[in-house]
Amino acid sequence: MKSAAVPTVFIIDDDRSMRQAIQDLVESVGLRAEAFATGREFISMQHTGDPSCLVLDVRLPQMSGLDFQRQLAEAGIQIPIIFITAHGDIPMSVRALKSGAVEFLTKPFRDQDLLDAIQQALQRDSAARKQQAEIHDLRDRYQALTAREREVMTFVVSGMLNKQIASEIGASEATVKIHRGHVMEKMEASSLVELVRMSDKLKLAPRN
Repeated sequence: MKSAAVPTVFIIDDDRSMRQAIQDLVESVGLRAEAFATGREFISMQHTGDPSCLVLDVRLPQMSGLDFQRQLAEAGIQIPIIFITAHGDIPMSVRALKSGAVEFLTKPFRDQDLLDAIQQALQRDSAARKQQAEIHDLRDRYQALTAREREVMTFVVSGMLNKQIASEIGASEATVKIHRGHVMEKMEASSLVELVRMSDKLKLAPRN
């Protein structure tokens, strides 16, 4: 049996003492922590599929934390970010939060405020990963359908009756019923409502 993954908190701060203090704080509550002096070090590492978040200093030697946030987004690295800074202002915090940051803390901050933000960030990442896994699983099921079954599924979720679908695809009502049964079985849908929800999550184009 696979053991539960321990979430990881990544820390990027060019101040060595601050990096160590945050790492010690994070590890004191049973979480893993990995610290880096630059964003480049973080980018070059291999990321796992376990829940994680990033505690990021706004002022870094190579580029600002805000620019690094944008670089991560452009690279497709989706990770919740908590900004920390000794020189924050309102426009800076608004920009960070609008770009998806979880929190923007000004140094010196309370340890509990940082821990609370980390918990919120990890919960957000865990929920996002769960949703991504669900979509991936749905796509696999959908790919297992034949071309005809996919066609029938599209008609079914649009609300059409078997008789109407039979007329559309030039098949008997009994044949449509068989295809419909295969769709429900392969998609593991227990009801039409559940199948419609699956279709919405897969963003399948509805039939007019």
